[in-house]
Amino acid sequence: MNIKGMDSLAKHVPELNSTGGKLRITLYAVGLFILVNVYFILTDNIPTWSIDSEIIISSLGFLLLSFFFSRKQVYKEKYKELAYRNAFAHYAMPGLGLIFGAVAHAGYMNGPFVPVGWWTIIFLALGWFMVSVGALLWIRSVSIFGVDNLTLLYVYYPEEGRIVDSSIYSILRHPIYASAIRVWVGLALLNGNANSIIFSIFVPLGFTGWIRLVEEKELIERFGKFYVEYRKRVPAFWPKWYDLGAFFKFLIMGR
Repeated sequence: MNIKGMDSLAKHVPELNSTGGKLRITLYAVGLFILVNVYFILTDNIPTWSIDSEIIISSLGFLLLSFFFSRKQVYKEKYKELAYRNAFAHYAMPGLGLIFGAVAHAGYMNGPFVPVGWWTIIFLALGWFMVSVGALLWIRSVSIFGVDNLTLLYVYYPEEGRIVDSSIYSILRHPIYASAIRVWVGLALLNGNANSIIFSIFVPLGFTGWIRLVEEKELIERFGKFYVEYRKRVPAFWPKWYDLGAFFKFLIMGR
């Protein structure tokens, strides 16, 4: 199966050119995810630690991921052609492992019981809606975005970047993050205890801080005024009300 952007990525990650290399990368990623969730399962029964560790682990994940951006020049000077490969292995993959583990944890984290009431059906309906929309948005966006953009390849090799032409980028600046927010919040609402519901409020705030402090700084450096103007026009995660039709059309049609 030809995965969009894989050829470009494989030029800078030698392991992707062999079955054994791909297997090692997969085992590394899955292993990180499992270890994070084992930690959550073993510590969730400590009073108040369930939500504390969710905040700490997700924050640590974003911190590690930020080093992928901030240490770019150091890695380019030290590792040359393998700069991206090593930085992604050292910072991005562990960071994403922590973040994805925290996303999954939102669906089963312990917390004070919330009494059943009229609000229960609202949490359930909204939770399923958010997870469904988030999952579909992720699938549609990745199919257009490509694995090369998804794995931040062009942060290190901007001269090799390609134009991604899709209606979704006139509706949302960050559809991948928008999908992650919806799944994360949706799982928290489906869980339905006080900790998960409270935490769901902070998820969009965390992603807003991430793009403002880290990712969009790099995008402004790369694209200059064009991106500044684009940021003024297009929201990051939530479509404007008059774009809702186009948003759901993208989810259904994929373009």
